[in-house]
Amino acid sequence: MTSTTQAQKSGAGRAHPDHLGHVVFIAAAAAMGGFLFGYDSSVINGAVEAIRDRYDIGSAALAQVIAIALIGCAVGAATAGRIADRIGRIRVMQIAALLFTVSAVGSALPFSLWDFAFWRVVGGFAIGMASVIGPAYIAEVAPPAYRGRLGSFQQAAIVIGIAISQLVNWGLLNSAGGDQRGKLMGLEAWQVMLGVMVVPAVLYGLLSFAIPESPRFLISVGKRERAREILEEVEGAGVDLDARVAEIEHAMKSEHKSTFKDLLGGSFFFKPIVWIGIGLSVFQQFVGINVAFYYSSTLWQSVGVDPTDSFFYSFTTSIINIVGTVIAMIFVDRVGRRPLALIGSAGMVVGLAFEAWAFSFDLVDGKLPATQGWIALIAAHVFVLFFALSWGVVVWVFLGEMFPNRLRAAALGVAASAQWIANWAITASFPSLADWNLSATYVIYTVFAALSIPFVLKYVKETKGKALEEMG
Repeated sequence: MTSTTQAQKSGAGRAHPDHLGHVVFIAAAAAMGGFLFGYDSSVINGAVEAIRDRYDIGSAALAQVIAIALIGCAVGAATAGRIADRIGRIRVMQIAALLFTVSAVGSALPFSLWDFAFWRVVGGFAIGMASVIGPAYIAEVAPPAYRGRLGSFQQAAIVIGIAISQLVNWGLLNSAGGDQRGKLMGLEAWQVMLGVMVVPAVLYGLLSFAIPESPRFLISVGKRERAREILEEVEGAGVDLDARVAEIEHAMKSEHKSTFKDLLGGSFFFKPIVWIGIGLSVFQQFVGINVAFYYSSTLWQSVGVDPTDSFFYSFTTSIINIVGTVIAMIFVDRVGRRPLALIGSAGMVVGLAFEAWAFSFDLVDGKLPATQGWIALIAAHVFVLFFALSWGVVVWVFLGEMFPNRLRAAALGVAASAQWIANWAITASFPSLADWNLSATYVIYTVFAALSIPFVLKYVKETKGKALEEMG
């Protein structure tokens, strides 16, 4: 191999320093969809009790209004890829930004409970689209040498979006005198909380006009020259552009378009590896993680915590979520996926068990006894930390790596759908379960966290350091 060819090959895998800032900007702009994913998913936490009071509804109806967004999420996630292949990645981002904006306005200014639910579905559709298009676009635009780090922008943006939404909610509640239905800017505080999302949604839309289309999409529609220009923008001048375009064309022609039919087989409808992917997705949700992001303010208020303090604890939980996610991003390639999953499961069992124990005590003057209250609060943060440093990140890494090439796209779609359905089941059931027995509800989540340990030990194989082609 000549030194020139070696330089070209190394150039294809490394962005020139002059171009790296531009590439980081592109990835960060695309990851704004992840920020809105996190923001829109958790901002509802600040409005739950106000919605219950304003529309005078019970726990079952309230749960359906909160959880109905997940139906939109599932549909958006299932359709985003096909839409992106037809009209381009950037257009899908712009559609998602528009839907986020419309949902924020509609949710903030509802005429009734039913149109409020409709706007929740619209927002869910945008979340589903953003959950798919962000990682796909970043993977297609990022230079190979930086793909892993730039790909992590999406997960980082999601957890930051969750935290910012809780911080904004807390600030607005304080401005409204601690009352979710208190007057603020001519509206009730909870309406402003939901309406504020217009700001990042519009910013996402504007940023989508400042970043280039994916070279892969441009090549697929015959725009080779424009694809060459963008590859030079993101990978630097030292790259053999003709070779890179030919490489992308070859990869696209040789790809096997997996279908649902490819997943069938074995003794239980799906192939065993597909069931393992579904199992990872279900366990990730059945430990009750989204209770911490959709209902934490309601949860703390139900055991006597002041509303303003409950919003602050929701924010601190979100900060812990960011810390755990950073830990996972640091160690997932060093320690491995399986060890992190097992460590996380063990930590979640401890946190959830202590929460279940604390919630088993009778309230005194509408509050948990002081000792049990503090233990519940600390245990909740422990649970979120161990989830974030393990299952929150590791499951997505597993799902991206564990399936054979011929099954990967279809199997990932089924596993992601299972995750949305499991998320819906937990979100829709929590208010009624909490009314029935809050401690027993946490015992159920503890059991699922405990069962995830033998599941990982028996069925889940380590994927660290293996080429995707090795997955059989």
